[in-house]
Amino acid sequence: MLGYGVLLWACEDPDIPSGTVLPVYIKSNIDQVWVAGIPEEYRVSGSRIDKFEIPLSKLELIGSKKKALQWAQDFAPWALSYAETLQDGLPIREHPDNNARRVYRLKIGEIVKILAPVSGVAAVGTTGDPLPGDWFKVLTEDGSTGYCFSYRLRVFDHEGGSLAAEVSGEETLEDPDLDRLLARTWSAESYGTMVNSRRLDLDDLRQNWGFDPGQDTGLAVIKIKDLERTFSYTAIRSTGTRSWRFEGSVLQMELRSDTTLAVQFTEGTGALRTLLFVALPTSVDDLIAQEIARREQLFSKIFTQGPVFSSHNYGTITFAEDSAFTWTGNDLLIPQVIPAAALGSGVVDMRLFLAPALSDRYAGAFTLRFNGINGPGAEVNFMYTIDNQGFRLEYVPDSSMDGILVSRRSASPLVLYFFKDEPQPVLSPDAYGTIQDDFTEQDVF
Repeated sequence: MLGYGVLLWACEDPDIPSGTVLPVYIKSNIDQVWVAGIPEEYRVSGSRIDKFEIPLSKLELIGSKKKALQWAQDFAPWALSYAETLQDGLPIREHPDNNARRVYRLKIGEIVKILAPVSGVAAVGTTGDPLPGDWFKVLTEDGSTGYCFSYRLRVFDHEGGSLAAEVSGEETLEDPDLDRLLARTWSAESYGTMVNSRRLDLDDLRQNWGFDPGQDTGLAVIKIKDLERTFSYTAIRSTGTRSWRFEGSVLQMELRSDTTLAVQFTEGTGALRTLLFVALPTSVDDLIAQEIARREQLFSKIFTQGPVFSSHNYGTITFAEDSAFTWTGNDLLIPQVIPAAALGSGVVDMRLFLAPALSDRYAGAFTLRFNGINGPGAEVNFMYTIDNQGFRLEYVPDSSMDGILVSRRSASPLVLYFFKDEPQPVLSPDAYGTIQDDFTEQDVF
């Protein structure tokens, strides 16, 4: 005899409820079963059969009878608790966290055994508020274990007999395409455009725009710029090759390629709207980290070259390691370039990109975010180049911008040259020109 164990999953023949302490005689790794004894009170009257087989996953071998009785006592509050899945595709996770790896996908109506409630990361709805429910450690009938959030589970007690009688849902067919789809993260189409063009907009990426099928909650969410909608549904059903509908809602989706998902819904006007989402080659968090590193590297080159740059006419710019700046003596640029409300300090934002036609001539572009008397004062864009003597800036008006891309030079470029903070030649005003004349290109050394 190996010792004593506790039955995790109720048996039908013989009819023994979960939580029962059983003597265990044999473990067969070949047949993947325990051979356990049938307690006297559960034997069929007149039968000589006193042993039966139990799948390995459905019994916990404890050891001594005393330890097994104590384990059963601790297990007792949840010994008879099971749950029915109310949503097709509900995942079981590796950890009690909706972002953890999925280890199993439940079918609607599938029964799981609740082993214990556990603490975990709260599941939240589209409003950001926690969803009602708890995390449970669960066991599936085929022996898989993991963690499932109870928002889409119907918890019930089962004392004996057939578990099939407890099921109110219906079983679905296997759908590997849907499994792969639900395992991926679907981001806004604009994110794919960013990745392909290598122009990442941190402000947009941090919004985490995309489509969440909501297999944990039964709430599918579309979140893109200027639109956020939530669709409540009961199941995801196939409507053909790589296409599905969300039952109980006006939402449907089609996998157009392995990395492109079309999501359709009917608007209040009755019009059918289609949105595209993409599976990115790397996570949004990784993209954000890569873009932050790119910006830090570009700013470091400017800071290392200076960090103080001076111009006879346009003052002194001083950069700090934390991307802050101060700019004194820039009166000639106010208000044509720098608004009067801007103070002489702020933050450098290396968020801009150059069109291909400009990238050979300029090292990069940035935005100076000036502080203001009562909040933000102004944002002014410049292209720049760096050489051994100093720092050359070219003002970029809004008309030359296409989002975060500097697409063209101004028709009358304003070019400013700043020397590194060391003795520099004093040039006459004619060399720099008046503020009006500076709106024609000049390179001043």
